[in-house]
Amino acid sequence: MTPSPEQILAKLYELRKEYDDDKEDLHYLALHHAFLFISYQMDAFRKYVDNAKQSGNNGA
Repeated sequence: MTPSPEQILAKLYELRKEYDDDKEDLHYLALHHAFLFISYQMDAFRKYVDNAKQSGNNGA
């Protein structure tokens, strides 16, 4: 079962918090910017996730 776009975004937020103590860490920066970009582009991300579900491609 593919998670919803909101669940994926919540997981990115959770992962970002794991690196929150070092705002210069590349892991934090990558997760932070991915989280922000996706949250600003939720309509496009929902379409992407829906297309991935329909094609049987879960993003892997």
